[in-house]
Amino acid sequence: MTGKRLIAAALILALAQIGFLGWIIAGRAAILRDGKEVLLKVEPVDPRDLLRGDYVNLGYDISSIAPDLIANRPTGQPTSSDGWLTVRLKKGDDGYWRPVTAWLGRAPSPAASDDEADIAGHIAAGWDLGGNAPISADYGIERFYLPEGEGIAIQNDMRVRPFGMRVALAGDGTAQIKALVDGDRTLFEEPLY
Repeated sequence: MTGKRLIAAALILALAQIGFLGWIIAGRAAILRDGKEVLLKVEPVDPRDLLRGDYVNLGYDISSIAPDLIANRPTGQPTSSDGWLTVRLKKGDDGYWRPVTAWLGRAPSPAASDDEADIAGHIAAGWDLGGNAPISADYGIERFYLPEGEGIAIQNDMRVRPFGMRVALAGDGTAQIKALVDGDRTLFEEPLY
């Protein structure tokens, strides 16, 4: 009887793990498939990870947010707490989306209009909210893996001409990288699965 219970418990655990992984993959695919697409200007940082291959570590116009852009800066709180930062983006004439306002926490009502989008990021505790120094935010889209041997070449190209990243945004501001673009040409596109 104990052997049957052990096998049943192992099967239930295996199904739970498969279900959890499937849920993560389906959530990412749903954002890529149905999310609002924005184009962000990128700048490279590093090209290689010994375990996973070539990548480009990216910074965006939205990676550094000026404190005066934050609409709900708390009075009497000189530094940021560890938590969410929501940035409202608006599409520029050049096709790139730029920050127009930001909030500590999630975006309040009203929702973004058709020519706007909200992206949710994370900020660490300790950023000066009263000064002029920009606040660094992480959106989970700062690293893009490339085919072996192409990271350094793309990084060098990024230093001489503008590249963009097409990003899909879920309704709650969660971001997923969709494609790396060089002007109008798509270089690498992320598959749904």
